[in-house]
Amino acid sequence: MKRYALSLVCAACLSTDGVAGLKPCTTCESDGGLRSTSNVVQAFRPATAGAQSDNSSNTTLTAVDGIKVGSFTLPGGTTGCTVILVDGEGVPGGVSQRGGAPGTRETDLLNPLNMVDKVNAVVLSGGSAFGLDSATGTVKWLEEHHIGWDVRVTRVPIVPAAILFDLPIGNNARNHPGPDCGYQAVESATTAPVTMGTVGAGAGATVGKMGGAGTSMKGGLGSAALRMPNGLVVAAIVAVNAAGDILDPDTGKVIAGARKADGTFADARTLLRSGALAQRRAQTPRAVENTTIGLVATNAKLTKAEVSRMALMGDDGYARAIFPSHTMGDGDTVFSLATGKWDGQADVSLIGALAADAMARALVQAVTQATGLPNIPAVRDLKK
Repeated sequence: MKRYALSLVCAACLSTDGVAGLKPCTTCESDGGLRSTSNVVQAFRPATAGAQSDNSSNTTLTAVDGIKVGSFTLPGGTTGCTVILVDGEGVPGGVSQRGGAPGTRETDLLNPLNMVDKVNAVVLSGGSAFGLDSATGTVKWLEEHHIGWDVRVTRVPIVPAAILFDLPIGNNARNHPGPDCGYQAVESATTAPVTMGTVGAGAGATVGKMGGAGTSMKGGLGSAALRMPNGLVVAAIVAVNAAGDILDPDTGKVIAGARKADGTFADARTLLRSGALAQRRAQTPRAVENTTIGLVATNAKLTKAEVSRMALMGDDGYARAIFPSHTMGDGDTVFSLATGKWDGQADVSLIGALAADAMARALVQAVTQATGLPNIPAVRDLKK
């Protein structure tokens, strides 16, 4: 069993053929059975644009039957949007919104008390509140394809959306994702493994802002899927733009976050417990604008109430891999979908637990697959 004791960071390192700044731990380096970890490493291999793969080896959100994903990155490469498209007439959806600074659309209809019980697509976008316009383009595409909630005279596409704050990056204060972004993203949606890193909604995402200006690192778009022997699949996708650090949920070590002058991690936990964070916030009391937005999905059949519980439990993945999470400056939001393509007996408690695990893994992927921007290094840019 020793050969399976790889942390998420070790697996990510191996999957990217030795990303700069990451190396296997001493235990893994000394383990003569490293060559037997191929099935573990496969779970962390990044998708490349246009990659084609047998779905059984797909370890991203599109491993869930009935879901396609497409991203569009605006010229300049510092903002964009990502669309999760559902096959057919729509599926039950839910949402968990715990952050203190949300930017969302069509979340109230996801409440189990409300009538509409089908979602056609979900949009994740950069651009702050401006980026909510991305959903308009996705709605237009769905309308052109006669997809939506049947109101007899037409079909109304149901497209919840959430945004993250990336306006300080590049020219994003003037260059926002809009309807064209949402249209092009859904037009490109495919069942191929999700392309991760500095793309789509994660293009301008950053993490680790607790150390002050100039200490952050690159966030991004990440995805992960968990397959059970009985055919159940639970997966997640996330654009991480957190104020806090990103942690390896297996080891608790910082993967990406606020940096000290010497380039080492400041560790937000240390900043908090030492009082340094309180002192800095007293000088600059306004919460910095951030937000992590994501989605969990399963191929199980769930009711609207159950899929809402899945979102709530899946949100725990944020707390496992982001410190701190759900702050007043984070509009942290998690959507959920259940495609119902699997005929097995669904246990929402188990599915929710798997959703949290998948989300934590997706967060690791988001930062380890990201590429840096000027003055904003990525994990792969760190010195060994």
